Amino acid sequence: MTATLFRDDAYAEQCDATVLRLDEGCVVLDRTVFYPTGGGQPGDVGELHWADGARVAVVGTVWGEAGEIVHRVAPQARLPAVGNRVRAAIDWPRRHRLMRYHTALHLLCAVVAAPVTGGRMAEDKAHLDFDIDMSRLDAAAIEQRLAALVEADLAVEIGVIAEAELDARPELVRTMSVQPPRGQGRVRTIRIADVDYQPCGGTHLRRTGEVGALRVGRIRSEGRRNKRVTIVLDEMPS
Repeated sequence: MTATLFRDDAYAEQCDATVLRLDEGCVVLDRTVFYPTGGGQPGDVGELHWADGARVAVVGTVWGEAGEIVHRVAPQARLPAVGNRVRAAIDWPRRHRLMRYHTALHLLCAVVAAPVTGGRMAEDKAHLDFDIDMSRLDAAAIEQRLAALVEADLAVEIGVIAEAELDARPELVRTMSVQPPRGQGRVRTIRIADVDYQPCGGTHLRRTGEVGALRVGRIRSEGRRNKRVTIVLDEMPS
């Protein structure tokens, strides 16, 4: 298994690690700060550096088998040997923007009181789909409530919940189409004060004030049970 350093510290930009396995275009490390694609959040990109000064670009990160995290590189890239030490460094500005979006989507969950049927984020926008009547979605009202939660600068805390307790509280699982992974006895959670509390394995900010200014880019119907609210972040806060 690959130790998932990003789960405990989403602000860690790099780490030293040992190469466990190599495949064509893939590198597996014993530990990493790279987040793998999942939960609607894209995987990290960045670079691997090794002792002789060489480096290789990581163009994507995904889950592999048996808890491995796979760093995807160009198929013909020169790679370090198994057992070598490397430094894994993420593209921090990109990651931080995704953290802002992911935290903002949790706030959107709190603002729109309806089941979430899906969601996704990218570097330039993010959205959630809700099972709700279109008449109940007002862009100006949503923006106002989101701005208030950002302005409140609420703490964002990582925790865990026992699987048995989560099974007894199904309302905590907000996304109807995705269930949190089980089998380890407990599930990672994100809590934003008394505003939002749900299972989540993604990377988030420490406080909502770091989200910065955002707006509703579009509201549209994606089907009878899917009403999509897209949010767009303004430039990075100073």
